[in-house]
Amino acid sequence: MTSGEERWTQATLALACFALDPAASGGIWLRARSGPVRDRFTDGLTQALSGQKIRRLHPAIGDDALFGGVDLSATLAQSRVVKTAGLLGEPAVLILPMAERAKPGLAARLAAALDGPVPLSLVALDEGAEPGEALPGALADRLALHLDLDDLPLGEAPEISLSPDDLAEARQLLPQVTLPDSAIEEMAEVAHKLGVRSLRAPLQALAVARASAALYGENEVDQPDLITAVELVLAPRATQIPAAPEEEPEAPPDPDPPENGDSEPDDTDTETPPIPAEILLEAARAMLPPDLLERLAASRATRMAHTSAGSGARRKGNRRGRPMPSRPGHPGGEARVDLVASLRAAAPWQPIRREATGQPDRLHIRTSDLRLRQFEERSDRAIIFLVDASGSAALSRLAEAKGAVELLLAEAYARRDHVALIAFRGAEAEILLPPTRSLVQTKRRLGGLPGGGGTPLASGLKAALDLAELARGKGMTPSIALLTDGRANIALDGSADRVRAAEDATQIARAIRGRGISGLVIDMGNRATPNLADLAREMAVSYLALPRADAHMLSRAVDDALEPVS
Repeated sequence: MTSGEERWTQATLALACFALDPAASGGIWLRARSGPVRDRFTDGLTQALSGQKIRRLHPAIGDDALFGGVDLSATLAQSRVVKTAGLLGEPAVLILPMAERAKPGLAARLAAALDGPVPLSLVALDEGAEPGEALPGALADRLALHLDLDDLPLGEAPEISLSPDDLAEARQLLPQVTLPDSAIEEMAEVAHKLGVRSLRAPLQALAVARASAALYGENEVDQPDLITAVELVLAPRATQIPAAPEEEPEAPPDPDPPENGDSEPDDTDTETPPIPAEILLEAARAMLPPDLLERLAASRATRMAHTSAGSGARRKGNRRGRPMPSRPGHPGGEARVDLVASLRAAAPWQPIRREATGQPDRLHIRTSDLRLRQFEERSDRAIIFLVDASGSAALSRLAEAKGAVELLLAEAYARRDHVALIAFRGAEAEILLPPTRSLVQTKRRLGGLPGGGGTPLASGLKAALDLAELARGKGMTPSIALLTDGRANIALDGSADRVRAAEDATQIARAIRGRGISGLVIDMGNRATPNLADLAREMAVSYLALPRADAHMLSRAVDDALEPVS
């Protein structure tokens, strides 16, 4: 059986376990891009949940739709307040497409609803194509089943066919399924050894184990059901590879065997079966990818980079961008009134106002009822490449730095980012290119970048800071990508003083941190320079040491760190 077929089989089994009692497992986190493979899974989901309410959400859904609000048309027609029932007020299976775009506010509301008394469950369809795009942690922790069907070929994903009669029979049997006394302790031990810190995960695994037993017509959870739960719930959340059990030393032979052929019972001949927790850990090891540690390290580096760099800053406005909930306010300037939201806010007060004014046939709107439209947009981003062109860098890594910057400029151009180029060498820094989108001009300036002389790092940082402030004044969000070997020897006043040069660079780095400018420091020296790590901490940005990286490796590192988040 191929790896793709195994993933699809696991997904089908997870779907069947989820369909028996959706609320007990919390839901499914399905990471897969929109396509025929995901469509086949969702078709199987609809088939398995036949007879249950399914509600689709939108990442920008408002509180009125979630919790209920005023039905404006019915209120105006009946002259009394008519409220609508929210989607979270009745048992249902909620489907959230584009879950990676769910904002923290929506994630918090859905998480609270999943913890509430109404039996709800959530199927989060995560379409995130980039490493930084993922379901909010508050929701991921409450969904027992984490499935990854990304890049799964359609030929290895046959149509899902689940018998409604078999599911109905297993659903009736589920309340009668019992757990062994040691199951909770064993599952908690396995979760601990896999590095799963969530306290919900072992309980969710036990719920899946009970569902697995019911699917096979069993009244009690046994070892295969616990293995299924570990594979479906705990293994996808593992943050460490569990250590293999230590082999017990063999007992030395008895020097004085019994005479006359009499033999005492030899306990060592009877092989003691391994404890269930070790069997579960072996099942989990088989499910873990061989490059788990590398993936986790890359994921942590990406999250750190997104925290320090990220995309353009969010800005609230009233003209364009992603719609946000309307806010109370007074119209003026370019502010636009949200008519529907204003009428909805005024509707509950109509009986009181009509009675107070003696005008029952009029719609009474007050200034306090007005709601103004809000939109959220991201500003353009300006990536400032600060390249060390001094003698020490030119002799070793300037060629690689040029190649990396050229590759990065092409990527930035494709994303329509503004790019700027500053080189520092000799006694001062030089702005070779202000923020621009002209790829041809940028490559021409980069190709003519000379090398040699001292390393005025402080001057380069000051030039980058000034350019970042200029870009911010034009409504952009600046990020600084510093590529250097870190051997600063020219102070800010142009004097050749290593101690003074380091102090000046530290002061400018603190100023960059104080301005809240994001960025990245790449140590491109043949050996890692501790001073650069300290400089990155002073700037409050990420630090990467790439001593033997070529142009492509350098460009990938910077691109991952400065990748915009949608």
